[in-house]
Amino acid sequence: DAEEAVSWNTAHLSFYHLTIEPDTVFQRRPPVIPDADAAAAIEECVHGTLLGAGFDQYETSAFARGNRRCRHNLNYWEFGDYLGLGAGAHSKLSFPDRIIRQARTRQPREYLKRVAKGAPVLEETRLQRLDAVFEFMMNALRLTGGFAVPLFQERTGLPISAAAKALDAAEARGLLIRDHQNIRPSEQGRRFLNDLLEMFLPEKR
Repeated sequence: DAEEAVSWNTAHLSFYHLTIEPDTVFQRRPPVIPDADAAAAIEECVHGTLLGAGFDQYETSAFARGNRRCRHNLNYWEFGDYLGLGAGAHSKLSFPDRIIRQARTRQPREYLKRVAKGAPVLEETRLQRLDAVFEFMMNALRLTGGFAVPLFQERTGLPISAAAKALDAAEARGLLIRDHQNIRPSEQGRRFLNDLLEMFLPEKR
């Protein structure tokens, strides 16, 4: 499959393991899923094929040739803001004193009724300070190049010291590489990204 994708002179590819989501056909009739060893072998094979064809792995599941990185997704991974318009849309909006998330109803007819009443937002929540650390890291550490240190405070409103304990622990375990300018996952950290991210959960810090 990777060789076929490369043969079409593709500029960008996403590659990731299938996740069986609840309330889906796949959950009701599960397909055959490779075991952990087979999945690791597939990953190694595909990564080797894509890197050998001139792709750069710039994010956990994203590969690009040249400068064809997905700018839309980079905004999410860098914990940027976005405004969702339409049925089922979500927003993340930052203000000097808070970060909020909004959700709009999924059903188009109900959405139109709410718009007519001037109340399109179904749900709005405020992101707690402790959760902001985890959510930033959950996105930014997906990038193989990590993030510039000042971006953390710019996007969360918190000093990088708010994550100091977890950063120290992750670096000690060889999951992170950092200096005063940049923080990024090591090769080991990329392979065990869930383990790395768990270290930034509020109850772990």
